[in-house]
Amino acid sequence: MKKKYSIEETTRVEREKIAIDALGLSTLDADMPSDDTMALMNEYVEGKRELADILQETIQKYTVQRV
Repeated sequence: MKKKYSIEETTRVEREKIAIDALGLSTLDADMPSDDTMALMNEYVEGKRELADILQETIQKYTVQRV
């Protein structure tokens, strides 16, 4: 069964659980995410931005641009 993550297919409570689970996994052997990243996740929980868009933005933020 495929899990659903889109805002349209989840409730706020489900998005909150997804965010908490992701935070738990990401901090197993690392520092807490930045305040910017946490704010982006909150936008997902609140239903303002899709998780895929936030993930893409976060990856771009930490990707080194080669000239």
